[in-house]
Amino acid sequence: MVGAGVLGLPSAMASLGWGPGVVVLVLSWVITLYTLWQMVEMHEMVPGKRFDRYHELGQQAFGEKLGLWIVVPQQLIVEVGVDIVYMVTGGKSLKRFHDLVCPNCKSIKRSYFIAIFGSVHLVLSQLPNFNSVAGISLAAAVMSLSYSTIAWAASAHEGQLPNVDYGIPSKSTKDVVFNVFNALGGVAFAYAGHNVVLEIQATIPSKPGKPSKIPMWRGVIFAYIVVALCYFPVALVGYWAFGNTVSDDILDTVGKPKWLIATANMMVVVHVIGSYQIYAMPVFDMMETVLVKKLHFTPGIPLRLVARSTYVALTCFVGISLPFFGSLLGFFGGFAFAPTTYFLPCIMWLAIYKPKRFSLSWMTNWICIILGVLLMTVASIGGLYSIIQSAKTYQFFS
Repeated sequence: MVGAGVLGLPSAMASLGWGPGVVVLVLSWVITLYTLWQMVEMHEMVPGKRFDRYHELGQQAFGEKLGLWIVVPQQLIVEVGVDIVYMVTGGKSLKRFHDLVCPNCKSIKRSYFIAIFGSVHLVLSQLPNFNSVAGISLAAAVMSLSYSTIAWAASAHEGQLPNVDYGIPSKSTKDVVFNVFNALGGVAFAYAGHNVVLEIQATIPSKPGKPSKIPMWRGVIFAYIVVALCYFPVALVGYWAFGNTVSDDILDTVGKPKWLIATANMMVVVHVIGSYQIYAMPVFDMMETVLVKKLHFTPGIPLRLVARSTYVALTCFVGISLPFFGSLLGFFGGFAFAPTTYFLPCIMWLAIYKPKRFSLSWMTNWICIILGVLLMTVASIGGLYSIIQSAKTYQFFS
């Protein structure tokens, strides 16, 4: 549940300010917990049947064909988008680690570190399925909790900057507006975790007297408490310490102690290695299914080697071309994560359960839908604007 997007929360606070920033953090926590509860409830809403995939739930809500067309493209955008962001994150964290442990060494381009990070996945992508990356994903979960703690603890240890400024850091009204939009997308990216919830619940045994939703909901509550304990301290302490000078990755701003920040950056690398594979596995499965069933390729190691290596190479190429961590968080947070996390579960709930008009359930879902659609729209615009602005001063493949 805790993703690398947590590192961008202090920067989002800098664009939003104290009041609006805290409101957005809390509101996102509440809305995404509510939509997560909906998905847990809908997993076994039909007696004797379990919806183990997001698209299966979509088919139940919208019909066999329409459900696939609505959900599958959204899931693909999420999975590919996250892998691109994590490719950039892994490369920049490797570079930061190198620069901290060897400050007198010759500077190496960030593009090279992204390529090095990508080469790791050329090997790991050949693992056959989710079970093969179980150990990696466990290590990734531990690392995410660890570097989140280091981020806020090191910020608190370093203390508040002299004459710290909490004003909105922009030159014009246009920049202020688009930075706010991008910050909203950054928050959305941090809270996104709904795409694999049904798959996780599918692994929990279910009996007529003991449905899987009971232990699953307990797990969700625990996970969201952990999310709150990680996200709020990082966002609030990081912004308190550095104000509007905080970078889009809090670990780039914190400077002391160097050995601890270097360790945290390596933890980020381990985390995104595991997370990349978690999000890539469904894409691999979909690619190979299409190649075998539609294009009649022969299944086997050669197909897996070519198909998966091509996907890794493409995400690595995009990451090297557009290595803008904060901008990518904002764009994909709005364009990809807002639909699947903030409002698509609400639309499914309305389509399936059909609550009475103007009832509490009906109004709650429509409020989430409206807020989610607005978030998707403005965050996508803000993220795209930020990417364009960053690209103006960036020398590609530098």
